[in-house]
Amino acid sequence: MASAASVDDLRPGDHACLTYSDTEERLDLVAAFVRDGLGSGQKVICLTDPSGPADLAGELAERDVKPAHGGQLAIRDNDEVWLSGGQVSAGNIIEMLSGELAAAHRDGFTGLRVTADMCWATRPAAAVDELLVFETRVAGLFADGRLTAICQYDRQSFDQVTLAFAAKAHPRAVAAAVYHEDPLLRICRQHVPPGIRLAGEIDYRRVTELNQALAEALRLGGDIHVNLRHLTFMDAAAAAAIGQAALALQPGRAMSVVCGRAVHKVLDLVGVTDHPAVRVRLVHGRA
Repeated sequence: MASAASVDDLRPGDHACLTYSDTEERLDLVAAFVRDGLGSGQKVICLTDPSGPADLAGELAERDVKPAHGGQLAIRDNDEVWLSGGQVSAGNIIEMLSGELAAAHRDGFTGLRVTADMCWATRPAAAVDELLVFETRVAGLFADGRLTAICQYDRQSFDQVTLAFAAKAHPRAVAAAVYHEDPLLRICRQHVPPGIRLAGEIDYRRVTELNQALAEALRLGGDIHVNLRHLTFMDAAAAAAIGQAALALQPGRAMSVVCGRAVHKVLDLVGVTDHPAVRVRLVHGRA
């Protein structure tokens, strides 16, 4: 399998694998995949598990993915698609996708884009060997470039053998761009809304990595979203780096910051919240 790339780099005909352990990061990548498909005139189908279509629709809306019209976006429950009749058949699923490809062409869409949470394969009623058959046989549907897909695998739900097979079966892989990761801190790119995401604890020792992430967000243009909802500690040096990035914004651009109470206090202490281009949203229930 190819090395992991940004979801923005996927092209028509790509069959990609997303293995994840961070649910929010997974939803960010899925939202970017859906947004790009809608923007390019493709029919988009999301197969979601296990909470249901309504939850995914809300998560997409929270990430600024606009509602689609004319049946362009369909969100379906995994159990209804994969486990219809209580038994999985790889052949039936491939036949379904073939029918959706034909329907997308007939309805005037430029192609079909599918993202599927593969956790259905961990159900007692599901046969894991059908998952292996599906991932092997579905490759033929991508040949003419009309189908683009991301299959999502939760690292905590699948064993290492299955994850290794999934990695080998997909020609492409998608992952967030990571600027820094260690047991205490993760800094990565956020695709939707565009910006960066921090989780864990940050102090002056990681300001260089934070500045790198902020600098790339500044280069991308538009407003910057700084997601700190999973950051439990920030010192004044890191907060000041965010303030300096806000000062570097060109006229007309803004910075949105989401954080908990403890981080908000530090941002307020160093004056970030006073900047006219900065909008801070406090996430209640977080330290």
